[in-house]
Amino acid sequence: CSAFSGGWRMRVALAAALFAEPDVLLLDEPTNYLDLEGVIWLKNYIRTYRHTVLIVSHDRDLLNDAVSAILHLEQCKLTLYQGNYDTFDRIRREKQALQMKMKRKQDDARQHMQAFVDRFRYKASKAKQAQSRLKALEKMEPIADVISDRVSPFLFPEPARPINPPLVRFEKAAVGYEEGKPILRNIDLRIDGDDRIALLGANGNGKSTFAKLLCGRLDVMDGHMRHHKKLNVAYFAQHQLDELNPGETPYDHFVALMPDATEAQRRSKLGAYGFGAHLTHNKVETLSGGEKARLLFALAAFHGPNILVLDEPTNHLDVAAREALVHALNEYEGAVILISHDRHLIEASVDRLWLVDEGTVKAYEGDLDGYAQLVLEKSRTARREAKKSARASAPASEPAKSKPAPAKVNLVHLKKQIRQSDSKMLELQEKITILDRALADPQMYATQPKKAADFAKLRARLAEDLEATELNWLRMQETFDTASNGPA
Repeated sequence: CSAFSGGWRMRVALAAALFAEPDVLLLDEPTNYLDLEGVIWLKNYIRTYRHTVLIVSHDRDLLNDAVSAILHLEQCKLTLYQGNYDTFDRIRREKQALQMKMKRKQDDARQHMQAFVDRFRYKASKAKQAQSRLKALEKMEPIADVISDRVSPFLFPEPARPINPPLVRFEKAAVGYEEGKPILRNIDLRIDGDDRIALLGANGNGKSTFAKLLCGRLDVMDGHMRHHKKLNVAYFAQHQLDELNPGETPYDHFVALMPDATEAQRRSKLGAYGFGAHLTHNKVETLSGGEKARLLFALAAFHGPNILVLDEPTNHLDVAAREALVHALNEYEGAVILISHDRHLIEASVDRLWLVDEGTVKAYEGDLDGYAQLVLEKSRTARREAKKSARASAPASEPAKSKPAPAKVNLVHLKKQIRQSDSKMLELQEKITILDRALADPQMYATQPKKAADFAKLRARLAEDLEATELNWLRMQETFDTASNGPA
């Protein structure tokens, strides 16, 4: 698992925490920043964990596959529902429908009784009956109205300038960060205007690298990437949350986008993106993670892009907001490239799958169920190979005294450096995870805005350090693999 970043290293951290098999395991948003492979592993582990697990999560797929009951907090009350998330959602909707029906029936009865009281309470012949109905009204316990939290819709404007297909064509394209050492190569694919594509692959395989190539943040090292010169690509990534100016408001951001518009026009546009009067003039540093994500969506898609590239868009979004995002993506008329661990989002808004693996990007013809089986089988194979390698390496170390081999000495030293990089990446990821949990609390933005800003800046620095360490790890690993596979 040391070959992967993010999700795989999260598995290592989780395995360390579970070594003692705690009687009660508490997981707070455990799938945030995991890749899809990490989520598949986590679900499989939780299902077979023999002790109690309490999960706080907005991941619908996790709550469907890994839990047996849902404890729902609403209006300061906790209600326990047996079954998975879909069962909870169905029963809750049925209860709400019944409650609304009973309330309407009670309101009709109350109105009828009140009308009788108002009409006859001062008539001697009907006074007793009116008083009886009045007492009944006073004793009638009102049925509470169903209060649903309103979720503002997401808005992705249609492409401002339609372009004939293909929007992008890759021909034997290669891309990377260091000249002569591509991360991805031999990319032969095309993107059309109505494509909905999800990128599969473990963290560290190059999904974000491909996204940066598509967005123009990286150039091809070899081959060709052909597209119209007027192509507009919008890019959303979670690390951009730290790039927002904490001292500015959503209105300030829209002033920069609409310099010649009137205040009323700007406020109208803000409202369309879900920023009402109560949020328009709040500083970014006081916004919750979900509100910041909504602002980033608005800024990225404001000019009507032809392609929308979304890198883990559901972090910090609750279940209702994720559903709103699904509807918005399905309404959007441009192409969508999606990197996400949220299986429900992928299945509800994507019609093609591309696999980023083994140094390239290619179409994946299976579905997510087949991919889950592939991931689990790879995991089992990797464990078997690791055990074989460990058994084989033990007796091979002794003959080194009689037969010196300089290359092997270099490999040992290089392997030590790789392990040190593994440890550093794990340590950085653990720190980032702790900060992400703190930044996911909207209360901190309201009560400790300076602390929240400091945490966000620290997370940005750690993320840069993590990316640099990963690139160094990739170079060392490639050198190690080349030397190991070379002639003895």
